[in-house]
Amino acid sequence: MGKIAFLFPGQGSQTVGMAKDAAEHDARARAVIAEADERLGFALSKLMFNGPQEELTLTYNAQPALLTASIALLQLVDGAGLKADYVAGHSLGEYTALVAAGAMSFADAVYAVRRRGELMDEAVPAGEGTMAAVLGMDADALEAVTNEIAAQGDPVEPANFNCPGQIVISGSKAGVEKAAQLLKERGAKRVIPLEVSGPFHSALMKPAAEKLKAVLDSLVIRDAVIPVVANVTAEPVTKKEDIARLLIEQLYSPVRWEQSVRTLLSLGVDTFVEIGPGKVLSGLVKKIDRNARVYAVNDLASFEATVAALKGE
Repeated sequence: MGKIAFLFPGQGSQTVGMAKDAAEHDARARAVIAEADERLGFALSKLMFNGPQEELTLTYNAQPALLTASIALLQLVDGAGLKADYVAGHSLGEYTALVAAGAMSFADAVYAVRRRGELMDEAVPAGEGTMAAVLGMDADALEAVTNEIAAQGDPVEPANFNCPGQIVISGSKAGVEKAAQLLKERGAKRVIPLEVSGPFHSALMKPAAEKLKAVLDSLVIRDAVIPVVANVTAEPVTKKEDIARLLIEQLYSPVRWEQSVRTLLSLGVDTFVEIGPGKVLSGLVKKIDRNARVYAVNDLASFEATVAALKGE
């Protein structure tokens, strides 16, 4: 058997009720969720379990909620004795990966991403910036379009290189709308607006990055025990100095997800376990490499199925 990577989802995967059955079933999962409520000073768990979805989707709620749900589900995986050789997370999910890798405590991470969400929201108030997924266009042709629109004064740029034929763009509302129009004219199959409250992973986030540095400087970041493949470089990192620097850069740099998965494949990973709400990353891995074995642990039933499959070997 080859190596195993644990993957952790980012914004967009949040759903009301996430990790509820894990918390009801497992004392350690319950403890994680209680710790989040305590560290943040409000009932995040209530929002996770009961919604409303609109409020859960606000970036400063979605980020700590997804991190908490994913770490709660990780307790089940951990309890079953499954271990990862590498970890990676998509955008916000990188913080979850750092907790899984022992580089950050859960309490510090949940506080950091709550602040990250608030800072991202302050940098560009909700509604002024947005993101869209572009399907069926190669990276060079896409960048030519975003450069053209940005040169006219409406900021827009590639934000996530997710898998072949799926790239997310980010920028001002006008920039993304104009780019979407031009991309369709130039042959993009579809352009789908995303359910996010800001232009993440774009230069518009630079004001938030400065302030995020102060937040991270106040927390303890350690060397990672398990290598974490970073979004910015798509390379494994373990040194705390690199981890801290890359978390700041990540805020305004593209997420190189396709390249990150290819890095993991080149390191001998053949089994990917996505831990957290949804199945977005599982789908992306399959599009990057059809032969990869992919499992998603997003509730009790999928956890049991994954363990049965992996332990049955």
